[in-house]
Amino acid sequence: MIFFLDLKKINEAYETAFQEKLKKVLENGWYILGKEVETFEKAFAEYCQSKYCIGVGNGFDALVLIFKGYIELGKLKKGDEVIVPANTYIASILAILQADLVPVLVEPKLETYSINPDLIEEKITSKTKAILPVHLYGQLAEVDKINEIAEKYNLIVVEDCAQSHGAINNQQLTINNSRAYSFYPGKNLGCLGDGGAITTNDPELAKVLFSLRNYGSEKKYYNEHIGINSRLDELQAGFLNLKLSNLDTDNQKRRAIAKRYLTEIKNEKIILPFWDFSNNHVFHLFVVRTENRDDLQNYLTKHNIQTVIHYPIPPHKQKAFSAWNNLSFPITEKIHNEVLSLPMSPVLTETEVNFIIEILNKY
Repeated sequence: MIFFLDLKKINEAYETAFQEKLKKVLENGWYILGKEVETFEKAFAEYCQSKYCIGVGNGFDALVLIFKGYIELGKLKKGDEVIVPANTYIASILAILQADLVPVLVEPKLETYSINPDLIEEKITSKTKAILPVHLYGQLAEVDKINEIAEKYNLIVVEDCAQSHGAINNQQLTINNSRAYSFYPGKNLGCLGDGGAITTNDPELAKVLFSLRNYGSEKKYYNEHIGINSRLDELQAGFLNLKLSNLDTDNQKRRAIAKRYLTEIKNEKIILPFWDFSNNHVFHLFVVRTENRDDLQNYLTKHNIQTVIHYPIPPHKQKAFSAWNNLSFPITEKIHNEVLSLPMSPVLTETEVNFIIEILNKY
């Protein structure tokens, strides 16, 4: 069986180092917001070329806390509208709602699956105060165009980077932008549980976020804000410290596999993703489209190739959002009906990639 993502194999290479890190944390006897978190925050901020990194419990909390941080600073208020792609994982939208803000859905481009900047301005109203672009599947959304729109209308930009670790480390982070990351085990930079982080260049926002993640407290038992408990775990930070130095190498392996898929898969029934072969994509996922997805997935399963559907139901068709179920987003719906994610990871072997390509070309 060729696994879609062999996490056991990915983490085997770190097993000895993980055990040594666990021993070190146990010996230190400091388990919450200790040296490992501090070291990771500094290293990840430098990697992302940002001034501040705030480690939090998970990627969802990262998004929620950013919005709540802006509310604390008076830059957002409850009921404000946030532009968000209709084609995204539901967490992007749930985070907006969790912060008592209003999501406004915008269609993606069919070629890139990311929010279409040309459709954003028509959705802007007097209540619009922010844009949440999502770097879906590991490919950067058109941030330059989005930032231009944001500057024109004085909007905040919050980037959902849950799937794009490394794709943005060479991009300039403006003072009006902030970014949310997830370190869920399956991410390009994943820990062995939940974890997340926020990067920003805004000192006021960073100060509030360091407090909000820790019950709204900067000094123990003194609370300046109504915060939550969402702190990056000390042990998980230790694991991330070990893996961060290999992130660029792992991403290059992913790009190499993607390049082979793109140049060697030749089947008219399979629509390959768009990529300009720059570093704007880290291929968290390699997503193809086909009119008869179930048939293709069953075919690959019979040949012991595991695939996953990201995602089968668009957010506006979810039962949780019943008020939106009658809305029509045809491009989003087409994507969700046709996408299939092929195996993609830095531990895929050349033999496995050869076999995947061969079987797809015979479909």
